[in-house]
Order: sequence, then structure tokens, then C-alpha cells
Amino acid sequence: MAFSVLRGASSGLLAALKKGPRLRRRKSAKKQGQLPAPHEAPNTIASLDPLTKIVSQYLKPKEVERIKEAYRFADQAHLGQFRASGEPYISHPITVTEICAGWKLDADSLMAALLHDVIEDQDVSKQELAEKFGADVSEIVDGLSKLDRLEFATKAEQQAESFRKMLLAMARDVRVILIKLADRLHNMRTLGAVAPEKRRRIAHETLEIYTPIAHRLGLNALFRELQDLCFQAIHPNRYQVLHKAMMAARGNRREVLGKITDAVRVALPAAGIEAEVSGREKSLYSIYTKMVEQKKSFSDVLDIYGFRVIVHTLPECYLALGTLHQLYRPVPGKFKDYIAIPKLNGYQSLHTTLVGPYGTPVEFQFRTRDMDHIAEEGVASHWLYKDDDVSLNDLQKRTHQWLQSLLDIQSQTGDSGEFLEHVKVDLFPDAVYVFTPQGKIISLPRGATPVDFAYTIHTDIGNQAVASKINGEFAPLRTELKSGDAVEIITSPASRPSTQWLNYVRTGRARSEIRHYLRTVKYEESVAFGQRLLNQAFKQLNLERPAEDDPEWEKLAKGSGASSRDEILADIGLGKRLAAVVARRFAPENPILATTAAAVDEITSSSSAPIVIHGNEGQAVQLAPCCGPLPGDAIIGGIRLGHGLVVHMEECAVAQRQRAREPERWIPVVWDANTARHLSTRLDVTVINERGVLGRLAAEITAAESNIMHLSMPDDAATTGLLHLTVQVDNRKHLAQVIRAIRHVPQVQKIVRVKG
Repeated sequence: MAFSVLRGASSGLLAALKKGPRLRRRKSAKKQGQLPAPHEAPNTIASLDPLTKIVSQYLKPKEVERIKEAYRFADQAHLGQFRASGEPYISHPITVTEICAGWKLDADSLMAALLHDVIEDQDVSKQELAEKFGADVSEIVDGLSKLDRLEFATKAEQQAESFRKMLLAMARDVRVILIKLADRLHNMRTLGAVAPEKRRRIAHETLEIYTPIAHRLGLNALFRELQDLCFQAIHPNRYQVLHKAMMAARGNRREVLGKITDAVRVALPAAGIEAEVSGREKSLYSIYTKMVEQKKSFSDVLDIYGFRVIVHTLPECYLALGTLHQLYRPVPGKFKDYIAIPKLNGYQSLHTTLVGPYGTPVEFQFRTRDMDHIAEEGVASHWLYKDDDVSLNDLQKRTHQWLQSLLDIQSQTGDSGEFLEHVKVDLFPDAVYVFTPQGKIISLPRGATPVDFAYTIHTDIGNQAVASKINGEFAPLRTELKSGDAVEIITSPASRPSTQWLNYVRTGRARSEIRHYLRTVKYEESVAFGQRLLNQAFKQLNLERPAEDDPEWEKLAKGSGASSRDEILADIGLGKRLAAVVARRFAPENPILATTAAAVDEITSSSSAPIVIHGNEGQAVQLAPCCGPLPGDAIIGGIRLGHGLVVHMEECAVAQRQRAREPERWIPVVWDANTARHLSTRLDVTVINERGVLGRLAAEITAAESNIMHLSMPDDAATTGLLHLTVQVDNRKHLAQVIRAIRHVPQVQKIVRVKG
């Protein structure tokens, strides 16, 4: 039975669909474009015939009937709606479903594709879909629906949260993103009906998110079409100019391509290789990006044409490659073996560039028919949901691992914007392939470092990394890896992730794990330091310290918007609350006045013992970089909002200015008897600019058991130069030893410690 619906005959349709759901509200004109006036209503027929023919080829009759039932439901739900082009809205879900059927997705996927907008646009509930079409269909449709009903501060926040929901649904069921990509493809194909500004916004969003996802899943045909459609929407004039140039070039080079085709079709059978040879053009977008990146004109981009050679077996790929290398001269450095080392998305092929007739470079790709199928359709080429017992192939395993990594990243990330940032990082199309010490190949994004490698192996290895060996030689953790590198990570139980790592890691997982660790550690250190500050406040106010289960903690938390006692202590440690004010809440008279002046005056005028500084408290206590205080210096502590306690020298000009502005945030501090070692301080050294002076200076500092962390000097040829040194010392006494050692260098004229 064919389903063809004339959109003008709504009364007849309602009579035919008595058992369907109630008529839903129309989409707003703002979202869907103005509805056509009655005299302008298009006489368009939305037919299910093409879809029925496709699905009947690989689905059972019962499944085809379920799809027709979903069509009837969607058709009535969207009754009265029109697209911006004037077409009946039901034509969109039908086309999306046809694209999915081309990938031979299962019946539940096709039903979800037909129904993918009914929750978002027509207020059909998830429960209603589950009762009528099953839990799987309702879950997929829910994963596809935007979060329009929730309140968000900004459009960007809403968009990020929608992406997060969709990607997490995809991690649980990859069918979600396949339908979403088909939906986006049809929207891009029909983008001409919307306003230019909206067209560009949608195209930018597609290019930034959906196109990389299509590439990551190996859907290369879809990937290329989306790129060209985005290019056309964002730069319509450039697209037209380039398209005309391509048409002209196609005619000019027809003779050359014909010669190459004829020669290849003779050479391969002569070598006993049965092959299918086809010519292809690079996409307009890839040519445009090459022109922009390499600053070339169209006439300078020579390799815009290529040939694909499809053979029966894997060995024949290499035989065909060798045959053509004898026919035409290969271009050095232009051979890539993606069969031995597949791309992240499962793509396998041999690539080589040959110099054809008249010196024209032409790219050839060699692959089997299975490889070609995977290259074009990626994860959709071997469908996962036909049989749960089917073992996963390599492509599916890689896809599954990537989807699982999305869940791992989400578990470490609370903010949707940050989650989306991590996912974008993971969608880099280029990759490098490196080896573990055991010889296993690891794929990483281009620009990845040993830190990315360490977190790819295991979170604990990443957290404890201190150094790396690349090809047997020690290398900094920030070194960019290259394909073929053998990487070994040196770990130490005492090592911890550094905030500096965030400046050069490339994988979403590494970035997520580092941020999670830093947040967790900072919170724990802030709780511990907040407890120390509060204990001091209780002591100075002569109040008894309350028990951890004191009911007053819960009252205080509820009244101040905190979730627990630990959060209050963390806020104290981070400077978001004053310890004196919190301590006052536990006074017998319990004055809940938020007037901090009395409490602060009592604290600052108290002669009780100040906070003891060890120098290794972590992120809750920081030594001010402006003056670099050392054990032995007179110090003072300022509580800086969000950063905890910052310790300055008393004579530091920066501290004096800040203290004058906010005296209530400054507390007395003293050094502990046993402080941390290897603290940084700065020296300005005036030297005579002679050969070898830096070497002698470094030798003397090393002999004094110190280490140079940073060294710089003005770039001039003056006879006298000023060196800016940052050195590591244990205390003021050790610093004095280092200064005496520096004075041993004859060229040194003056040494000044920088104190602010």
C-alpha cells in the first residue's frame, strides 16, 4: 500500500486517520517560516513510495508495516506545518528516513527518523512514544530532541547543553548521531529557503560540530557533501567562482585524464590484476582550504583530480601500486599506507601521487571493495544492531572506544560548555601514530604530546608522569609527537598533574582528567586549609570548636546556599567567606548579624598565634610570585577570593597596596620550623658582557646546590648587561650562600634580590 498525501485535503486525511493521536499545535512562524496563505498553499505530494521500496529490500514485511504506522503518526502530528520552502513538513522526516535507509539501518532507527521532531515540535511525550512504538524508539527520539523547555542564561549555553545531551545519547546508542547527521544533511540541502544570516549560522555550526563527527565515524561521502554545502552557504560567491573554474578545468584536462585512464586499464590486466578504475575530483571545499592554507591560486593547485582503483584482495592493492609505480614516476614523500595503519575512523587505503603525462600530478587510491564500502559509509557499513551476538570488527571497536570516552569525559565534567570543548578537541581529523614500549600502535591527534599518550594508556600513568623517552632519548613532556615515535613514560608516585599541562595537551580525555584532578585536589586542600583558618578564628574568639555533626552546620549551609560543611570550609579556604564571620555563628549569643567589622576587629587585634606556613600546602596556600617570600622573611597573608591564602613579604609594595584597600582580608602568618625546600626567588645580576660569563655563573649557582629556573637578559650588545634570574633555594640562609657564590664570578658587578 502506497502512502501519498495531498496536503490541501486535510479533512479527508483526518477522516482516514481516526485512530491517530490528537492534532498537535503548529510550529511557530518564527521557527518554521510563515505558513503559506490559503491561495498560496503548494499542491505538493509527500510520498512514502520511495522509502517503502528501499526498506522492502532488506526488512521483513512486519517491520515495514511498523514503519508505515510511524509514518501515519508523524504525518498527523505535523499536519498543517510547512517548511520555510513551502513544502509540507512531513517531507523532511521522510527524506531523513530515506537517507538512513540507504545505510540499511534497522526498523527502530527508521521509525525514530520519521518521528524525530514530534517531541521537540509537537509536544508528544516520550512516554506516549514508548507505549506506541517501544522503548528503543522513544529513547532515540528523546536523544535527538533539543532542550527547548529548559531555561538557559544564553543561547550558547542552550546549544552546548543540547549537544551534550545528543552526544551522550549517541555514546549509549550510535543510531542517535546517524539519524542526526541525516537530519542535518537534509537541512543543509534545503538551506536556500532560510534567511542568509541564519543560513551562515547553521553552516558554521555544521562545519564545527557535525562535519567532524561524520569524519570521526568514517561517513566520508556524507562528510564531503556537508563540507561543500557549508562552503556554499558561508561563501556563496567564492563557491560559484570555484565551481566555474572546476568546470573549465575539467574540460581542459579531459585529454590528460583520458590518457591516464586508458593506460591504467591496460597496465593492470597485463599484470594479472582485475580492477575497477574510476576518476574522481576533490571536493570544492578541500580545494578551497588548500588554496587558503598554502596561499595558492586555483591554477597552482594541480592535484585536484585522482583515481580510485578497487581490487578483489588485499595483496592486489600492493601489486596494483607497484604496477603503476612502474608506469608513472611516483612523487617522493607522497605515499601513505592506511591499510597497515588505518585512520582513527577505520579508513583503509593506499595513497600515492604519480607524475602523469605533461607533468600533471595525479593521486591514486588502492583498496578492496570492503575497504571502499567502509571508506564511504564508515560505522554504518556494518550495522551493529542486526544481531547482538555479532563480534565487533576493528572499526566498531574503535568507534565504541571513542563513544565510551565521551562518557568518561562527561563523568569528569559538570559544565556542558566544557564538555563540548573537550569533544571538539577529540574531533581532530588528522592523527599521528606512535608506539608503546611493547610495540602497540596508539592513535593520537596531530600536535599530541607525551602527556596525551600517558592519559591514553591509563589515568594513573598520566597523573604520575614526570618525564618521557621518545625513541630512547629523554624529551620534555611538552614535545609534539610524530608518527613512528616510540614513547615511554617515566612516572613517580610523588608526581602530580600541573596546570601548565593544559597549555599543550590535545586530547579531550587528557584535558578532562587534568582539570578533574586539579579541581578535586584544590577542593580537598581548600577544605583542610579552611579548617585551619576556622580553628584559629574559634581560638581567637575564645569559642569552643563545634563537632562535625553539630546541627548548626546544616542550618548555616542552608542559610548561605552551601550544600555541606565541607563546602563552607572550602569557601573559607578559597577566600569566599571570612572565618571570623563563620565562627561567630557558633557563639552562645549566636548573633547572625552579617556585620563582619566586629569579628574582624577582634581577630586582627588578637595576639593569638598566627597561621603557620609550611610552603607545601598546595593550591590553598600560594607564595606570591611578585616578591617570592622565603623562610626567614617577615611575611603577611592575604585571603584572595577564589585563590585561598597568598603569602607576601611584609615589605612587598603589591601587598601594601592591597592591604590598604581591604584590611579585613589580611591575617598574621609565620613560617613553620620545617619548611618546604626548593622555593623560587628572583635576582637581578649586573654583569660585564664577556664570553663565558653565563657558563661561570651557572657553574657557581650549581655548586651552591641551587637550580636556575629561568634566565633572561635584554637583547643588546652593551658592554654591561642585566640578567634576570629565577633560582630555587630553601630559605634566606641558602639564598645568601647562592649570592656569595655568584660574587665569585669576576664579571659580576651588582646583585639585587627582587622583592616586589
